[in-house]
Amino acid sequence: MFNPNWLKGLLLALLLPVVARADEGMWLPLLVKRLNQADMQKKGLKLTAEEIYDVNNASLKDAIVQLGGFCTGEFVSGQGLLLTNHHCGYDAIQSHSTTQNNILQNGFFAATKTDELKNPGLFVDILVRMEDVTPKMLEGITPQTPEATRMATIQQRQRELAAAAKENGQYVAYVRDFFGGNEYYLFVYQRFGDVRLVGAPPEAVGKFGGDTDNWMWPRHTGDFSMFRVYADKNNKPTAGFQDGNQPYMPKKHLPVSLQGVSEGDFSMVFGFPGRTQRFLPAAGLQMTLEQSNPARIKLRDTRLKLWKEDMDRDPALRLQYASKYANIANYWKYFIGQNEGMKRLRTVDQKKAEEAALQQWIGADATRTAQYGTVLSDINQAYAGLREYNLSSQYVNEAAFGTEIVTLAARMLPLYNALKGDGKMPADPAAAKKAAEDLKEPVEEYFKDYSAATDKKIFAALLGLYMQDVPKEQQPDVFQLVQKQYGGSMPKYADYVYANSFLTSKAKVEAFLAAPTVAKLEADPGFKTYQSVYQNYVQNILPKMQAQQASLVRANRLYVAALREKNTQKVYSPDANSTLRLSYGTVRPYKGRDAVNYSFFTTGQGILEKQDNSNPEFVVPPKEEQLLTGKDYGRFADKDGTLHVGFITDNDITGGNSGSPVINGRGELIGLAFDGNWEAMTGDLAYDPELKRCINADIRYVLWCIEKLGGAKHIVDEMTIVNNGPNPNASMATAPGNSDAQPVKMKVKTKKKGKEAASVGQ
Repeated sequence: MFNPNWLKGLLLALLLPVVARADEGMWLPLLVKRLNQADMQKKGLKLTAEEIYDVNNASLKDAIVQLGGFCTGEFVSGQGLLLTNHHCGYDAIQSHSTTQNNILQNGFFAATKTDELKNPGLFVDILVRMEDVTPKMLEGITPQTPEATRMATIQQRQRELAAAAKENGQYVAYVRDFFGGNEYYLFVYQRFGDVRLVGAPPEAVGKFGGDTDNWMWPRHTGDFSMFRVYADKNNKPTAGFQDGNQPYMPKKHLPVSLQGVSEGDFSMVFGFPGRTQRFLPAAGLQMTLEQSNPARIKLRDTRLKLWKEDMDRDPALRLQYASKYANIANYWKYFIGQNEGMKRLRTVDQKKAEEAALQQWIGADATRTAQYGTVLSDINQAYAGLREYNLSSQYVNEAAFGTEIVTLAARMLPLYNALKGDGKMPADPAAAKKAAEDLKEPVEEYFKDYSAATDKKIFAALLGLYMQDVPKEQQPDVFQLVQKQYGGSMPKYADYVYANSFLTSKAKVEAFLAAPTVAKLEADPGFKTYQSVYQNYVQNILPKMQAQQASLVRANRLYVAALREKNTQKVYSPDANSTLRLSYGTVRPYKGRDAVNYSFFTTGQGILEKQDNSNPEFVVPPKEEQLLTGKDYGRFADKDGTLHVGFITDNDITGGNSGSPVINGRGELIGLAFDGNWEAMTGDLAYDPELKRCINADIRYVLWCIEKLGGAKHIVDEMTIVNNGPNPNASMATAPGNSDAQPVKMKVKTKKKGKEAASVGQ
């Protein structure tokens, strides 16, 4: 039976004091005072909730930025100096690299601000405020409101609230849903579009360990890069580079601590976690385990192997494809680890048991039965329908759009529609002219890092797997053409496409954009391939999936509401959705598996133990080897006399937290979060309080890399250094080097890789 006071009850519950768990949770800083402050202070926080988040006064939230919409960064000086991860800056670093001046390989630190490198299109968002708008969003909506009406009403209100908050373009704003649409929050940001590269270590430092060590502990990676945010003369954002722009003066920047960390120390990670799905039901987990992840792994593995073959043969191509390779490889390995973890931890079975208990609780009360009785059966029915078409969806994303010619063809669609009209509207020459003009810069960037010969191999392999693995009745018409005219040989079809498509040549694309026509596009085999895949997807696959997803939206919302109503003793944190969050915990070792215990930190000695200069993943630059062998740590040494490289905490993080500051109880920067650990790869789906770890670069190693290895002491001097470390009288002299961290050539000895942070048999 419907309770007319359900919304009032929900809002009342949100105001009640509660006790939160410190191990699991990515918390909205707006709610820290009510949900988390007392628990955080018990663990060692010395700050007040207002010092973390305050709308009217400078607080920690003003030092945190979202970089490019996909990573986190933090201000470390009053002149807009920004720290983030090396892999977050990787694309920018690679874009400035050439075979003649390969700063990706050699490293780079700007000697002066005029040497900092511009990055068109890169931006940072700084949160101005967040607001709970749940009452506004749900006003007048009841459980009896038809789902289509509910959705349309909410979408309209989202647009209206965001538009009002933008204040005529002064801000970026949006409303996001939480807990499956049971709550809504408004986020308002300032967007700064002039972001310049200040520095990065050599790739051998910033990506030390490569794919082998990715998602693994122990780590010895200097995963950092540095940017500077610029603003106009009034300290206001600009859309991009403008003459007269000056370094931005943030309301708050983080002081940098040289004190180091000890086991049990408080740690807070502040950033923009991307997406978690911890409310995903068992049927969704099972589809991920059995269908989605295997497809992603297979198709990415194929692409990576073919790319690597060509990259290993051609240094210029290796540089061109370095960023693409890194992006694809990162989550290829993640999907592997996630599936292994789900099997090991029996995640699906655990969720099924949770759902059985929930169903029993629902059935024990008539009111609950009326409200939630069919929720789980609705979910299972929707996923049964989704599974029929999910493989097709995965292959469109990972196979068809895994080829570069198809992605370029897709970018031509706005131009094509403007040239042709859509059946309801006639061709629009003015729109076509603008669409062609808008493509010129992306095309320039695209062909800078493109090899048609390499892409043809990918096209043949991935579309061949698409044709082989997806049910025939769900395949695009182009595959019938391949069967009839090319004997089912995708390599032969690839030969034809790449010999006849203008999309494989920069000169030909530019000539087309100078005088675009519908006939030219429709005749192009690359564009025709894209059109066949796209039309098949939007006409035959997407509608079927959307029908199931529409019913799933309502069922998921009620499922989450039922869980929270049942488990009143537990305070749930909302799933991550790229909004500003904090997590808190402690510096903490862990037991990875039977007889293997991991320490909470690694040192420079581990770099030398892993060194293998015959393996690109474990090269140690000569200058770094010289400094480490000579124990030239300066003021960055730990109290034990070693150079600490990385440490782990039990903070709850996910993708998007890359580059997030790790902050101690006094609000000081102690490290950069850059990875999760292999044993807890299920973390986005289910949290494991014993195994989940956040892997961080020790800030003292970062500073050592800048000052001692990179010869850029002036950058460190710009920061606010506090707690001058356990060895305040150590020499601060900078080791010989130059501003772009060119490695010193010297004879090196190859060592076998070791596991410095693992103690076996304890």
